[in-house]
Amino acid sequence: MKIIKVRDYEAMSKKAAVIVSSQINMKNDCVLGLATGDTPLGMYKELIKMYKEEIIDFKEVTTFNLDEYYGISGENEQSYKYYMDKNFFNHINIKPENTHIPNGMAEDIEEEARRYDSLIQGMGDIDLQILGIGRNGHIGFNEPDVKFEACTHLVDLDDETIEANSRFFDDIEDVPKKAISMGIKNIMHADKIILIASGIEKADVIKETIEGSISPNVPASVLQLHPNTIFILDEAAASKLNI
Repeated sequence: MKIIKVRDYEAMSKKAAVIVSSQINMKNDCVLGLATGDTPLGMYKELIKMYKEEIIDFKEVTTFNLDEYYGISGENEQSYKYYMDKNFFNHINIKPENTHIPNGMAEDIEEEARRYDSLIQGMGDIDLQILGIGRNGHIGFNEPDVKFEACTHLVDLDDETIEANSRFFDDIEDVPKKAISMGIKNIMHADKIILIASGIEKADVIKETIEGSISPNVPASVLQLHPNTIFILDEAAASKLNI
């Protein structure tokens, strides 16, 4: 485990983008695991800038997103497919067929989970996985008490997660109560993992994740067992660590 502490959100975003760009330049057909939410937006903007400056090329890159809401189509503005297209994919030269996001509208969700796992395994697993972290310690949508051995699966979202995500919806009742998510097993099979976190509201869970015991009650704590995890934290998120 490596901890990189930076000044603020902008510095965190730039540092994460530099690591991603290095991975692409080292292996032009690499497989990236991608995250959504507020935290990665700055990183995506930096990567778009690098692409436009011809520092990196995405034409051979393959991506797998961590999760998607269940029961929402990719055309819905609140879907993670829509998020990825709007904030990243539409601005770079990645091939659409090389971008993968779970199908939240699948009639047979267990078959969709198996299909997604098979796609990831067929690529030889993920070279570099990007993670954010929820205030309850979730990574992807792997909520507390998740089974660490789980692969892609349907998740019942915690009330805390639903409340946190309600800022993106007109009404909290509109927030989906379920999602399909990569499992902890998928994440831990990645060659390298970057977890990015910013803000004082993440300080407690970051301390539990890095310095606490490994427990399904804090799903991100399992990253202590991964041989190549990098935490990129701004000063506020890192403020309660003993470093």
